[in-house]
Amino acid sequence: MNIYTAIIEKCPETNLYVGYVPGFPGAHTQAETLDELNSNLREVLEMLLKDGEPTCETYFVGTQTVMVK
Repeated sequence: MNIYTAIIEKCPETNLYVGYVPGFPGAHTQAETLDELNSNLREVLEMLLKDGEPTCETYFVGTQTVMVK
């Protein structure tokens, strides 16, 4: 079993959740709920992994808080 970290945002124009896996080309989707988004991401990853394990271009490291005056 492989575990991937997905970045999730919410589009204010469409009100949809948008998710992608950093560094994994083609691993992105959108949905109305977080549960649906998770299911969609799993489906996309399974489809992409059928061609073998990809070489990730980048890896998720974390987040940072940036203060601006």
